[in-house]
Amino acid sequence: MLLVSAPILGIPEKAALAKVIDSSWLTMGEQVRLFEESFARMHGADDCVAVSSCTAALHLILHALGIGPGDEVLVPSLTFVATANSVLYVGATPVFVDIESADLPLMSLAEAEARCTPRTKAIILVHFAGYLANREQWQRFARSRGLHIIEDAAHAPGLREVGTFGVAAAFSFYGNKNMTTAEGGAVIAQDPELLGKIRQARGHGMTTGTHQRLNSRTPQYDVTMLGFNYRMDEMRAAVGLVQLANLHEWNEVRRILVVLYRRLLAARCPAITIPFSEARRSAYHIMPILLPRYADRQDVIDELRNQGIQTTIHYPPVHRMTLYRELSPGTHLPRTEDFAQRELTIPLHPQMTSAVVEAVVEALATAVNSCAQAGTAA
Repeated sequence: MLLVSAPILGIPEKAALAKVIDSSWLTMGEQVRLFEESFARMHGADDCVAVSSCTAALHLILHALGIGPGDEVLVPSLTFVATANSVLYVGATPVFVDIESADLPLMSLAEAEARCTPRTKAIILVHFAGYLANREQWQRFARSRGLHIIEDAAHAPGLREVGTFGVAAAFSFYGNKNMTTAEGGAVIAQDPELLGKIRQARGHGMTTGTHQRLNSRTPQYDVTMLGFNYRMDEMRAAVGLVQLANLHEWNEVRRILVVLYRRLLAARCPAITIPFSEARRSAYHIMPILLPRYADRQDVIDELRNQGIQTTIHYPPVHRMTLYRELSPGTHLPRTEDFAQRELTIPLHPQMTSAVVEAVVEALATAVNSCAQAGTAA
């Protein structure tokens, strides 16, 4: 089966893991600190905090900003559910915002403005599929309203602009991301004081960590804030350091594959449209396409699967899920809903070749043409 995404793991990662195991120090030590420094440097930041997941990163940012009950946070519905869940974790209310268009499936600035209230405290911008939102427009909007901008950059590691939109950015290193530590995440924040709060809160609010106490004169510590168990371990950090060294190269391979996909799909299956037609900075995390309205998406999924090609959907709208239908009844986001009904994500990862891309496009063309013929016959 050709997978939608596939991690690249090999001998260097095994060697890095073996080195950590041989050291007998497994959590929050030298590897985590080295990974934090290296990841921050790649993004032009002074420092970052490594955590257990992107969900943890978002939660910690909101918690450190003091956002809580009575507050509202603007979020897209076209995202993974963790974006909205993190707002609930601090007792605040996620307010769902529609996308700009089918071609630009990022949060709509006009819709965000319309959904602002005196209770709105922050915006979580999701760089969907790795494509960056318009920084200057969102910064002007946030300044005019006194709002915090938080970046959900799960899809966009390696881009220097990420982490410069607002107060903080959250990253994911889950197994299907551009680089992986299996599970894991990170926070970049502009304000050292805010980053310090996040660093302390990730480890139960303790004033020192185990590795710090090992190298100090006293084993004493205090707890001065509410904290959580969101630490990254040494093994994940060691794998992350190996992965990080390849990230720019892998992102460039993704870019080349996307260019090829666009050219071949335009020639072989023009009924399929591809979002982000205008040039825009991206980490090219996934390859979303929009099927024509006459195509039955499940039939296309089944046909590709029969040919050994996995597909998936990014994303079922969060506001339509049972939990959020009950929490936010009556929410209607027509552009998000239409996009989600027709979106299909096809394979994109650095282990693919041009021949594999051609095979995926050929299978798609066959499936979509079959749908067209079935519709004509009916």
